Amino acid sequence: MTEYFSEEGLERLKQELEELKTSKRHEIAARLEHAKSLGDLSENAEYQEAKEEQSLLESRIVEMEETLRNAVIIKKDTRSDLVQIGSTVRVKSEHGEETFTIVGSEEADPKEGKISNESPLGKSFLGKKAGDTVEVKTPGGGVHYSIVGIQ
Repeated sequence: MTEYFSEEGLERLKQELEELKTSKRHEIAARLEHAKSLGDLSENAEYQEAKEEQSLLESRIVEMEETLRNAVIIKKDTRSDLVQIGSTVRVKSEHGEETFTIVGSEEADPKEGKISNESPLGKSFLGKKAGDTVEVKTPGGGVHYSIVGIQ
């Protein structure tokens, strides 16, 4: 599945992966060696815990490598007047005026105004232009957003 990233977001993911593959792996290997030195592995809780953490780490590394293989850097067409991945959208709703940046799911952070292109809100904005109104279904009912501007 294609994952969309800003250049900065992709770089952060690469750095995190490198951190996991180097220092985190070394840290867990050291814990395993220490736990082995304590004796009987069959009843060694510290060893079992370190093995479980190692398994989770390796799963996360595989997941991140897969994400990087499917990564696409967002290249926003600045001539477009339509909302697309990478666009910053100013909207008005009954909650006031808000600004959202449409990003890939890996970079979404609603507290920072970064919403996923796969979220209900993100999906409803994609392909729209300034002046359009969209309705987004929420657990509390539909919310209407009027697109004020696109950057």
